[in-house]
Amino acid sequence: MFISFVVLWIIFNGAFSREILAFGIVIAAVMYLFACLCMGYSVQKDFRLCRCFPYFLRYIGILFIEIIKANFSAMRLIFSQREEIQPVLVKFHVHSLRSKVARVILANSITLTPGTITVSLNGDEFYVHCLDESLMEGLWDGVFVKELQKIERVAGL
Repeated sequence: MFISFVVLWIIFNGAFSREILAFGIVIAAVMYLFACLCMGYSVQKDFRLCRCFPYFLRYIGILFIEIIKANFSAMRLIFSQREEIQPVLVKFHVHSLRSKVARVILANSITLTPGTITVSLNGDEFYVHCLDESLMEGLWDGVFVKELQKIERVAGL
């Protein structure tokens, strides 16, 4: 996080010099100290996040691929000759995700994929509106949940 603060400082300044770097290091150190003291952050969390970084990149790649596949499914559904689309509101529980962060990431990932919207998230209970019954396949046990379980294992959440 400290390095991220320094990089953000340099980016926001729009220039790079020794003075900007030195001042950025001081500001980043103060911000990092504040995060550690007041927000429950720690160096151990930094190391855990560094271990999870490849898994996050993999998750983003899978999310991108799933968004593309869902786009084609939604287009196929819209342009098909079917008279009626069968929208459905699905309620399901995801007991396998332990952390609140993982459940929120799952809810946002579902909402980002076309044809589905997370309506409500209470604890481990999800309500998801699907444009059609065919789009509800794999919501509660699909690739997103499996990848988030891996991230939780590596992060120790």
